[in-house]
Amino acid sequence: MKVLLLGSGGREHALAWKIVQSPKLGKLYVAPGNAGTAQLAENVSLAVTDFRAIGDFIQDKQIDLLVVGPEDPLVEGIRDFLEADSRFGGLMIVGPGKDGAILEGSKDFAKQFMIRHGIPTAGYMTVTPDRVKEGQQFLATLRPPYVLKADGLAAGKGVLILPELEEAQRELEEMLGGKFGKASSRVVIEEFLHGIEISVFAITDGKDYKILGSAKDYKRVGEGDTGLNTGGMGAVSPVPFADEEFNRKVEERIVRPTVEGLKKDGIDYRGFIFFGLMNKGGDPAVIEYNVRMGDPETEVVMPRLKTDILELFEATALGKLADSAFELDERYCTTVMLVAGGYPGSYEKGNVITGLDNIEGSIVFHAGTKEADGQILTNGGRVMAVSSFGTQMEQALKQSYANVARLSFKDMSYRRDIGQDLIEVKGKKLEAIS
Repeated sequence: MKVLLLGSGGREHALAWKIVQSPKLGKLYVAPGNAGTAQLAENVSLAVTDFRAIGDFIQDKQIDLLVVGPEDPLVEGIRDFLEADSRFGGLMIVGPGKDGAILEGSKDFAKQFMIRHGIPTAGYMTVTPDRVKEGQQFLATLRPPYVLKADGLAAGKGVLILPELEEAQRELEEMLGGKFGKASSRVVIEEFLHGIEISVFAITDGKDYKILGSAKDYKRVGEGDTGLNTGGMGAVSPVPFADEEFNRKVEERIVRPTVEGLKKDGIDYRGFIFFGLMNKGGDPAVIEYNVRMGDPETEVVMPRLKTDILELFEATALGKLADSAFELDERYCTTVMLVAGGYPGSYEKGNVITGLDNIEGSIVFHAGTKEADGQILTNGGRVMAVSSFGTQMEQALKQSYANVARLSFKDMSYRRDIGQDLIEVKGKKLEAIS
């Protein structure tokens, strides 16, 4: 089987790492990829939203399966584009069409979908520029903190959580005035849900689904969940508090109604669904949907997947997921993200990374890297993730941090408290990590 994987981050390296383990694989291409995917596959210089060039490449290389990593090409309709072309009648695609990708592409659509299908979520109001005053009045009825979400994709920057009413009312006006461009032409004001965040991942063929497990990621750049939001500084899977009872509630109240709701709405959804949830005293509620795998969560979910991923992808694309075998590793997997100094603000690129040959007992997934003159260089804010297994979460974390200490690049930074809150939830303390 010839496979084309779109994307260039740690998520795509983790997917590529899993794909190349399949005996069904003939050839893997990654577009555009990074220095890590280049060690596993052939990188191709294609932009993920250049659908015409992607189509020509698929025809030229006789690609059998397309796996779409990031959200942008899904929301912009890559599946629809390819399915409208008679050249690609036999192409298998993992990733929804525009009608399904709007679950992530529009916060307002997602909220309406959840309300329509009885899926637990926070109270909300969607505001347009002509209703600013009404939105500000709605904010005044809520308790702080105040949540404002740009309706469209805003590169992870479109969600604001604000402590003061006046600030939230001012930010609402600025967002509707174009602060996030077209993405905030509508703004969803949402009731703040108190609890612990957790992500749950599933793959569906539009009728059936497999739950790929739970993970918790760490968005803030600073320890103790301080500082600016990032794309993710680390992750843990499974999540210790997600016991059998909690997972049952997630499946019965959220996963199954979502898949059934898509089917009822006439949406033929074939691909990943990322459920961003809040655990409110043992009851899950949806914060957001994403229509692809998360990053860095993929770097802890993919290593735990024992099933042949190409068999899973083929069953997803062909609508045969009910017949597919499925197994997860019961061990913990943790990952720690190494980032460039200054991230998520301004940062340098092109710094030499050393120590990769010294890694023992962990997997290094590249995110923002490139190869030049035989050296691996930094090429983004989030540079690489160090993932490790352990029968206990503490063991996995210690293994990841032991290998983090073997890596180096100029102004390298990382959080030293990944998983600490979950250990404290378990009533334990982790030894100080230096």
